[in-house]
Amino acid sequence: MTPAPDSTAATSSPGLVVEAVSHAFGPEPVLTEVSFALPAGKVGCLIGPSGCGKSTLLAMIGGLSRPDQGRIVHAFVRPAFAFQDPCLLPWRDARQNIAFGLKALPMGRTERDARAERLLGIVGLSEDDGDKFPHELSGGMRQRVALARALAIDPDLVLLDEPFSALDVGLRRQMQALVQRLIDARGLTTVLVTHDLAEAVRMADRIVVLSPRPARVAALHDIAVPHAARDDGFVHAEVGRLLADPATARALAVEPEASR
Repeated sequence: MTPAPDSTAATSSPGLVVEAVSHAFGPEPVLTEVSFALPAGKVGCLIGPSGCGKSTLLAMIGGLSRPDQGRIVHAFVRPAFAFQDPCLLPWRDARQNIAFGLKALPMGRTERDARAERLLGIVGLSEDDGDKFPHELSGGMRQRVALARALAIDPDLVLLDEPFSALDVGLRRQMQALVQRLIDARGLTTVLVTHDLAEAVRMADRIVVLSPRPARVAALHDIAVPHAARDDGFVHAEVGRLLADPATARALAVEPEASR
């Protein structure tokens, strides 16, 4: 495995390598020579303007599609997705939604139900919540169910496509903290798509800034401060520091002087 040439060498053994990936939808190029590496067990964040190809790249990392050129190299075998829309089955209750993906695994109903019950508690939902159908749950509760469903298959790679963007500010912070605790506790390699630089600073070990379409890697930023130490003061200061970088500011359509 050859690390991507952009890497700022955070590891000697990357868990994920995206190497010179280019892709087009018909005649329209979407991604151009995108390269970066992410160490196993770390959180990477793809950030860039709307429509630049972040979700397209995430789908490729998860094996849902293939790039026209370049390659994506990793040894993960159980990727799990969570999206902005929880995509819960409306005719199944929360517990059944969590257990749904387990039907593809070699386990009996008793074991599936026990795992779903355990995950309800892990994501902060009660036994009574497990009996509720999606329309009876709040937006935050539906996202917790979707997160539990993703974790149910015991993934080795978690792919998050703006899962917090539809939540209000307070609930968004709660869900960010919950997801961070869960992925840290399991040492899960995670790739998060967001348009919120503060969210990226709060959660990511490596931030990949993508330019407007056709997207290239405009900048890479590594954050070594432990997640637990990233309080509001740190996040605000770090956002300002990153936006002072001209390449990052251009990609995110921010004037560097305005961020100081």
